[in-house]
Amino acid sequence: MTDTVTSAIDFYEKHPISADIVIAKVREARGTLDGVAPEDLYPFDQDHYGGLDANDALAAAAGLALGHKVADFCAGLGGPARYLARRYGVTVTGIELTPKRVAGAQRLTDLVGLTQAVRVLEGDVRAVPLPDASQDAVISQEAFLHVPELPRAFAEAFRILKRGGRFAFTNWTAPRPLSAEDAQLMWDGMAVQPLYSMAQQAEMLRAAGFEMRASEDLSPAWGEILKVRLAMYQKLRGETEKAGTSTGHDAFYRSYVRFVELVLNGGLGGARLVAIKP
Repeated sequence: MTDTVTSAIDFYEKHPISADIVIAKVREARGTLDGVAPEDLYPFDQDHYGGLDANDALAAAAGLALGHKVADFCAGLGGPARYLARRYGVTVTGIELTPKRVAGAQRLTDLVGLTQAVRVLEGDVRAVPLPDASQDAVISQEAFLHVPELPRAFAEAFRILKRGGRFAFTNWTAPRPLSAEDAQLMWDGMAVQPLYSMAQQAEMLRAAGFEMRASEDLSPAWGEILKVRLAMYQKLRGETEKAGTSTGHDAFYRSYVRFVELVLNGGLGGARLVAIKP
């Protein structure tokens, strides 16, 4: 990976967590890929803060029920989509911009036999390839930080939801604007677009036609999770340095360290927002 990224696609095309990595870890854990179940992927394919508990919290916020049709914006490798389909009996359509991750999601979904319940389409959440009023819920986890023109994505969620459908997501929040230096660092390392406060995102939802149902500051919980994740990442970098192998994407590492610092000192945070289409 080059030292900086040029787009979200560039970042995720080269992301260290891939379908190949997930499959390799499953094979190592089980000794075989025969009869792999969705549960076998969970330790490896849930690349978001809070893991399965975060999925369950989002499912509750979105009011998921058996038979619901759900759109997952910025679905990545489809880990949450597969979990929700398996756990709640819903049908999930993921929307993902990065071709490599769309293909990876398909491989993993095929591997565990969930192709009838989960599909991930290549597409832009600002122009979703789904019909009007076709979904019971729209979800997303920690992905809108990469999306420019965020109100367009919110408007698309409103368009594809049925009346009474819920939009529930987690996202980064910025209580105050980042410094120019920090904003550039976040772009170079993680393709982070301009960020908004929780209140600003709630106002965007209202402007799209939604009625707010809940907004929860997740920053304290994220801070504890991120400290653990950073320590694990630093340990891995140290091991690779000792082995004389590549330590990975330096700009990502620098931006991640600074991201954790900002979350811990209140300069950045996270939130779960829930809105309904009246």
